[in-house]
Amino acid sequence: MKRQFLEIGKITKLQGLKGEVRVQYYCDEPEMLCDFETLYLGREHTPVNPKKARYLKSDVAVLKLKGIDTPEDAEKLIGKMLYFDRNDIDLPEDTWFIQDIIGLEVYDADTGKCYGKVDDIYQNGTADVYSLKTPEGKQLMFPAIPEVLLETDIDGGKITIRPLEGLFDPEEIKDDKD
Repeated sequence: MKRQFLEIGKITKLQGLKGEVRVQYYCDEPEMLCDFETLYLGREHTPVNPKKARYLKSDVAVLKLKGIDTPEDAEKLIGKMLYFDRNDIDLPEDTWFIQDIIGLEVYDADTGKCYGKVDDIYQNGTADVYSLKTPEGKQLMFPAIPEVLLETDIDGGKITIRPLEGLFDPEEIKDDKD
């Protein structure tokens, strides 16, 4: 089941004296925080309005929210998650939110074997790499390229792949205890 509100970042600390906060952002660029008229704060999904955002370092942005004008106001937000409403963004065809892919079961197109569930996605440039955990607790990875990733069915809860020869060789499989 798709979640209505998806994480876009986490407020980590204060920034300055004007009510700005630092946000560890999970989107492509910090300005995207302001692409939304409304973001939602915490588990209660309290609506807040972003005013401006700027890159600070690595995956950290400085965010100014409307109505948050003092360090005391901003301090109350530390540790809270920021969310966006999935209805507020249109994704291109054959594009999904990472949060929707995590947890999908991965099946072999030829044998029907279930390899396990996606537990992480690494964005390495040319192609994402999906990590999955087998029922035995082993970690496997595969590239999200057309030759391997054949179908993503978010509503059906599964991904269908055709592993390249040698992709899941025993020496490629590592145990979590290693």
